[in-house]
Amino acid sequence: MSFVGQLKKSFAVTKKDLFIFYLKGPVLISGILMPSFLFIAFALGRNLSLSFLIPGLLGMTLFVTVSSIGPVIAPWETRMKTFERLVSAPITLWAIILGDIFASLMFGLFITFFIFIISIVLLGVEIISLSLVAGTIIAAFCFSSLGLLISAPPTDNPSNIMMLQSMIKFPLIFISGVFVPIDNMGNWKFISYISPLTYYTDLARNSISGTSNFGPIIDLLVLIGFSILFFTAAIVWHKKSLARRF
Repeated sequence: MSFVGQLKKSFAVTKKDLFIFYLKGPVLISGILMPSFLFIAFALGRNLSLSFLIPGLLGMTLFVTVSSIGPVIAPWETRMKTFERLVSAPITLWAIILGDIFASLMFGLFITFFIFIISIVLLGVEIISLSLVAGTIIAAFCFSSLGLLISAPPTDNPSNIMMLQSMIKFPLIFISGVFVPIDNMGNWKFISYISPLTYYTDLARNSISGTSNFGPIIDLLVLIGFSILFFTAAIVWHKKSLARRF
């Protein structure tokens, strides 16, 4: 099967995921409310400017929404016996994973779009730049690939993956400069370098306020590097764990 043919089948997986897992009222509402409430809880009572807060909200919204459903698709479909039917079809494993990634990416970009609109229309924040638009798409792919990597352990119990997901996601949020500037972390700021969210938040902050720890070129290159790493690792790990799913 040609690459184009596999890509078409990958988009079929994306369509299936969107209709089954994402385009539901509770999922859409929670995708907006969860990062918003978490952000408000940390922002209230702190004398911080919008130019600092909005990049953190953008980063957290994209990170949380893109990686919210993707990790549980594989264990859920394993339990429902649909994953076995999917891998027995004439579609490669990388195309299945890519389809799941595209579904998560589209969902995350859709929710993040509302944050863009609110920031521009209601708060009057000048936010749009070419580097931020490109970075948002790359970061969405990166975070979604991380979610698919988390889903690789061979289990049919979504709660196991959700617990693993929480253990990884929330520490990454807190070390990524979303709530506390990286420069204020002192000798521990090197920990933030391991999180891809750090570089997207830095990119958004540069677009809004002109301040940056790394610069937009470095941010984009690192996000691309993380994307390749997570996507490749997801394919390898899923391939190794595939036989133990059935």
